[in-house]
Amino acid sequence: MTEPAADGGTRERPEQEPREVGVGPHPEPWPTDPRLDPELLAGGDRRNVEDRFRYWRREAVVAELDLHRHALHVAIENLEHDANIGSVVRTANAFAVGAFHIVGRRRWNRRGAMVTDRYQHEIHHPDAAHLIAWAREEGRPIVAIDLVEGALPIEHTELPQNALLVVGQEGPGVSPEILAAANLVVGITQFGSTRSLNVAAAAAIAMHSWIVQHAEVPEGPLR
Repeated sequence: MTEPAADGGTRERPEQEPREVGVGPHPEPWPTDPRLDPELLAGGDRRNVEDRFRYWRREAVVAELDLHRHALHVAIENLEHDANIGSVVRTANAFAVGAFHIVGRRRWNRRGAMVTDRYQHEIHHPDAAHLIAWAREEGRPIVAIDLVEGALPIEHTELPQNALLVVGQEGPGVSPEILAAANLVVGITQFGSTRSLNVAAAAAIAMHSWIVQHAEVPEGPLR
């Protein structure tokens, strides 16, 4: 690999060491904390988890997250096996969303989730009617995220604390059934030439908008 040099030519770019993720085997003697996984202690922990969860069993991580999950839920319509679904789930994990819902096909593209779905609660609905009935029974306002006629700007709209945010597929957007049943339809204000945002990006913005309004965000540096 080469890169531009100060004299206008090129020079060889120095090789960069690959970034090592996670930690190796734990030094012995091992701690006796029951949350720790003996296999991870012995072989190392290279999972995509926060450092505070290193060597923890998956069930222990889920139990700890359950103590601090937010009231927000997010639903994704899975009508076309959209590759964005995994990215939405990964963001839902980052914001400690209470649960994510898959509407439509039970099998979904998990690649973008980076295994974060293993630490989340998943609820499946065979169709939009089932999701709508569940939301009504649970007393959860449905908030559809879509740039359609009459959508309110999310930047100036108060989102319900126990909202069920719903995003659709890349292209078609949220299905007509859910749009008709939604308690609130919001869109993300855009200022450029593109007609719409990527659905995973839109879902991330919507979830973060809820976080800004309802979550207790610590002050000071994040790390």
